[in-house]
Amino acid sequence: MSGPISLEPGGAEQDTLALRLAEPRPPRRRPRWAVDDTTLAIRLPRHGPDEEAVSALAAELADRVGPAVHPYEVAALLEAEGLSASLIKERYGHPNLFSLASALYERVPRTFPEPAPAADPWRPDTVRCLLRGVLFALPGLAYLLTAPLWNAGGHASALIVAGLASWAWGQALGHRAHLRMATGRREAGRTLLAGAPVGAAVATAIAALPAEGGPVTLVAAAQSAYLAAAGVLLVLGRERLLLAALSPLVAGAAVLPWWEPGHLPRMGLPLLALLATLAVTGRTLWAALAVPAVSGATRPRLLWSLPYGLFGLAAGVLVLLEGREEPYAVIVLTVSMGPAEWLLYRYRGLSVAALRATATPTGFLLRSAGILGLCLFAYLLPLLPAALLTGADPAALLLLAAALWTALLLQAFGAAWPSAAICLAAAAGAGTVTLLRLPPGPAALPLCCGVAALSLSACALWLLGRPAPHA
Repeated sequence: MSGPISLEPGGAEQDTLALRLAEPRPPRRRPRWAVDDTTLAIRLPRHGPDEEAVSALAAELADRVGPAVHPYEVAALLEAEGLSASLIKERYGHPNLFSLASALYERVPRTFPEPAPAADPWRPDTVRCLLRGVLFALPGLAYLLTAPLWNAGGHASALIVAGLASWAWGQALGHRAHLRMATGRREAGRTLLAGAPVGAAVATAIAALPAEGGPVTLVAAAQSAYLAAAGVLLVLGRERLLLAALSPLVAGAAVLPWWEPGHLPRMGLPLLALLATLAVTGRTLWAALAVPAVSGATRPRLLWSLPYGLFGLAAGVLVLLEGREEPYAVIVLTVSMGPAEWLLYRYRGLSVAALRATATPTGFLLRSAGILGLCLFAYLLPLLPAALLTGADPAALLLLAAALWTALLLQAFGAAWPSAAICLAAAAGAGTVTLLRLPPGPAALPLCCGVAALSLSACALWLLGRPAPHA
């Protein structure tokens, strides 16, 4: 190469260098189509980043770069966008990916948007909860229909004993079935199929002792069979089938104020409701057993369900003692079990929301105490006018309801032994005072229930006021 060198258009800031070559000596015969190319253009590497291009990229990716807490996150984002090393050098003037990521991280302000609110995993089924409360009370219509057919004073003890046994057995069996439900519906169905008939037989056998083998034993057997079948339907979530099976009771009780049906309908309608309940229970169990079995399923220990049965026994005794003084209070408590179940779900949902909204254990404890008080207040508030309308003692009814709801709350979180022990102590204390006619007399039940409610609330705050049970 020879000849002068010229820089066009001139200036060190340009990234193009043009070299003008000296024109070679023309040949003797030069073709007409030959191209005169005496200038060589060389593209020089860029000196420094292209700020305008980097700023445009930062504006484009601002919504995704802002939440980053380290430039490496921005580098991963750029890599996911498909920016190669050669493209980064040529377009943005940065030597590598991490250099461009650091520049973007410094240009874009940090923004940490709040995550979208998650769906409440404990949102209750309002209709189902209210329906369950009604279903707990509807069987009482059978006693209303058959009242003229049996001696309530002489036969009540056998039915009460059978009811307490069925209640305790049903609570334990229901818990065990729910544990098996986590494995599969077939396993839960097998547990209920094996346990429900045994519970009905045990309750009937216990009722035969005070009945001395008389005809009332048959009534106790029918009661025990119904409670066992209804428990199966409630555990398997077939509340509407149970409501349909109890429709004869509803129809018979609805006409009592205007028409005396006679002995045959009074006996036939409860029997028809019992047979319908047993039929739909058998069909439901058949459908549950048709589900394929889960291989390698383990059986939970029987001891795990024992505290639930003991709580059922204690709760039955406390409700019975309240019913001796105010029979209509039992109806109020029974119907309130539906809203009580709804509030148990709301407590869990509100606790999860509080867990997301607090940053310290102390703050969560305070929120948990507020949620517990709010749910208790919401449960007890409707019971106050109900107690006044039925003529029941509001203090006794509200304290008993508070103790039962708080015990159910502890059981919902697996803390079954504290709730069972406290309720058993309250039932034993109130029952002993009532049977032996010891002081303070009728005030023993509200006193024992009040102490139990306070103890259960303290346990709830101690066990559930920490984030771990709600995580």
